[in-house]
Amino acid sequence: MISRLIIAATACLAVTACGQEKTPSPVEPGVTIVIHGGAGALAPGRYTPEEEAEYKAKLTEALDAGYAILENGGAALDAIEAAIVIMEDSPLFNAGKGAVFTREGRNELDSSIMDGASLNVGAAAGVTTVKNPIKLARAIMEQSNHVMFARDGAETFAQRQGLELVEPDYFYTEGRWNAYRRALESEREKSGAASSEFKFGTVGAVALDAGGNLAAGTSTGGITLKRYGRVGDSPIIGAGTFADNKSCAVSATGQGEYFIRLTIARDICAQVEYGGKSLTDAADDVINHRLTGLGGEGGVIVLGPDGVYAMVFNTAGMFRGVKNGEITEVAIYGE
Repeated sequence: MISRLIIAATACLAVTACGQEKTPSPVEPGVTIVIHGGAGALAPGRYTPEEEAEYKAKLTEALDAGYAILENGGAALDAIEAAIVIMEDSPLFNAGKGAVFTREGRNELDSSIMDGASLNVGAAAGVTTVKNPIKLARAIMEQSNHVMFARDGAETFAQRQGLELVEPDYFYTEGRWNAYRRALESEREKSGAASSEFKFGTVGAVALDAGGNLAAGTSTGGITLKRYGRVGDSPIIGAGTFADNKSCAVSATGQGEYFIRLTIARDICAQVEYGGKSLTDAADDVINHRLTGLGGEGGVIVLGPDGVYAMVFNTAGMFRGVKNGEITEVAIYGE
């Protein structure tokens, strides 16, 4: 199993492996946004140079959209929503337009968002007609007394909030449909899904604004061939998403069942807040030890109130990027 760890402060980028942290230079906290577009079997050679360029361009577009808000004094919540919407609208990722298909040949979408200042949260599960599930999660957080809505109830709430609804076939893409058919055939042959295609396409973002507030959000189509209204970690606060100004903001991608069992996002923040660990050490422990120990795969992006961030994954690669006053960087493989 390949393990990679990337950590940076607002003025420098350091690359480390196996959880060995290189301490960043001391800097003043600055506005920062970190994003991911899923992790998995992303070894060099999977994509052509043209495809790599397309992915990197979309990641950069998402970073730029979120950072423009932060740079102009906007809130971290606005920044992560803007970045995630860009990725939800792109067929490149498993969220929104590019969502994978369930066993029944449907697209069912999950999302969540959390405000690190107030600890307010919103989440949606199993929606099929909401164009941008991250907007629904935020509306639930701000316009209801509840934390999560699911399926028909979530869509009724979205309609009443005036969110954009689409026909279910809006989410169809030929690439995802072909992957669905290959997965069905592979299952019929009792050989399992082809490992060369194994990828978690969940998208997410964490941000720090000029007021020192953190926010995190995650959006996904789940996993191919998921059954019976299955819900993964992405809409579950503490598993796939968590943000608290006292510790950090986290968005996760991976095998949701393991992330739920380990409450991965909350565990990382708890290790920082109560254990006094650095972001890197906490994320490394959770991803490269606890998650790996259970046999799970995936990764996280983590951002602290001091502007230090980490990207940790135990897979061959993870679509990821960061932007602050000093750098704009995107990557795919375990570089």
